[in-house]
Amino acid sequence: MRTTPPEEHSASEEPGSSALRDRCRDVVRRNEAALTGLSRSIHAEPETAFAEHRSAAKVADLLAEHGFTVRTPVAGLDTALVAERGSGDLVVGICAEYDALPQVGHACGHNVIAASAVGAALALADVADEAGLTVRLLGTPAEETGGGKVLMLEAGLFDDVALALMVHPGPEDVCLPSSLAITDLEVHYTGRAAHAAAAPELGRNAADALTVAQVAIGLLRQHLEPQQMVHGIVTEGGAAPNIVPARTAAVYNLRAAEARSLQRLENRIRACFEAGATATGCAHEIVQISPVYAELTCDHWLSEAYRRAITDLGREPLDRSTERGRVIGSTDMGNVTRALPAIHPMIAVECGDAVNHQAEFAAACATPSADRAVLDGAVAMAWTALAAGLDGTQRARLLAGVDDRAREGSTEQFCTSGGVA
Repeated sequence: MRTTPPEEHSASEEPGSSALRDRCRDVVRRNEAALTGLSRSIHAEPETAFAEHRSAAKVADLLAEHGFTVRTPVAGLDTALVAERGSGDLVVGICAEYDALPQVGHACGHNVIAASAVGAALALADVADEAGLTVRLLGTPAEETGGGKVLMLEAGLFDDVALALMVHPGPEDVCLPSSLAITDLEVHYTGRAAHAAAAPELGRNAADALTVAQVAIGLLRQHLEPQQMVHGIVTEGGAAPNIVPARTAAVYNLRAAEARSLQRLENRIRACFEAGATATGCAHEIVQISPVYAELTCDHWLSEAYRRAITDLGREPLDRSTERGRVIGSTDMGNVTRALPAIHPMIAVECGDAVNHQAEFAAACATPSADRAVLDGAVAMAWTALAAGLDGTQRARLLAGVDDRAREGSTEQFCTSGGVA
C-alpha cells in the first residue's frame, strides 16, 4: 500500500499530543537500564535463525513483567511470540528481530532492534487508553534466513494490524531506505564416487558440476540487469582429493529490484545450475530454502512522522534525495510493507568505517552509541505511532485499510512462503 508523497501530505502534531509524547519518553527513560540491559544480554548470547530460544524468552519475560499478555510459540514457530496490551481499535504492530549471523554474531544489530521494539511497546502501552491503541509486539525470528515475518503473515498475525514499525541499526540515520527482493536457492549435485587415480573414468564428478555452474554464473554477471545480484558459497565440496566427489552443494542468494526482475534472474541461474549437471552427467536438485523476500515499499506518511521524531530527538537523518540511493540489502519486512502500512528506518550507531555483517559492526552494537539507538529508536517509534493514532485523517486511513484487507481477503504475492522454509 503506497500513500501520497511527503511533499503533498506531511505529518503534523495534533493538539494534546505533547503531553502523551512526554509520557512516552518518560517511560523509556525510566526503563533505560532494563532496555539497554536486554540489548546487551541478547548481544552476548547470539542465536541463529529459528534457534533464538534465550533471546525470545528474554523479550517475552520483560514484557510479561510489564503486564503484557504474551503468547509463544505462535505461527508454528518455537521462537516467535506475540505480546499485547491495550484495547483500542487501532492495532499498532511493533516488530522485534533477535536472530544473529553465523560466526559474526549480532553483526546486523538485531539486539538493538529487539530492545528498541520492547521500549516502544512499553511507551505506547502507557498511553494506549488515551490514544485508542492496542499495542502488539511481534517477535519475528529468522530474518537473516527463514523469513519469520512471512510465515507470521501467512498465519494471520498481521491481519488486524493497522500499522507496523521497526528500526534497524546501521551506519546512518535513514528514514525511507530501499531494499532488494531476494530468494535463496540451494543446489545439490549427485555424481558417482571413484578412485581419483586408479579409476577416475568410473566417476561422475559432482565438484566439476558445481564448478561449471559457478563459471556459468560468473560469465552471466556481465549481462545482469541493474540491481540484480548473485552471491553464494559452497557448503559441501567433497571428502578427500583422492575420491571423485559424489556429492556437492552450494547456497546462492539472488537479489533484484523487484519481483519480475527477480524471477527473470532466477530462471537464468537455474539454467546455470542445470548446465553443471548436463556437462558432467550428474543429477541435480534445487531447493528454495527461505520464503521470497519482497522489496521495501514503506509508507510515506509514517516515514515522515518518524523523520520528525528522530529530528526532535537530536538526530540528523539523511535528506530525502540522498536516502533514495541507500539500498540496505534485503529484509522480510518488505513483505510486511507490501501487506499493510509499515516502515523500516535505519538508526545510526557509531561504527567507524564498519558496515552491517562485519565483525566490527557487531562490536559497535554493544556500545553506548548502540544503547542510545535503543532508547531513541523506542521513543521515535512510539511518537510515530502516536502521531498516526491522534491524526484523524491518518487514523481513518489506517483503520479503513484493515477493513479493506478483511473484506477483500487478498494476499500479496510476496506474503506466501513458496518453497521449503
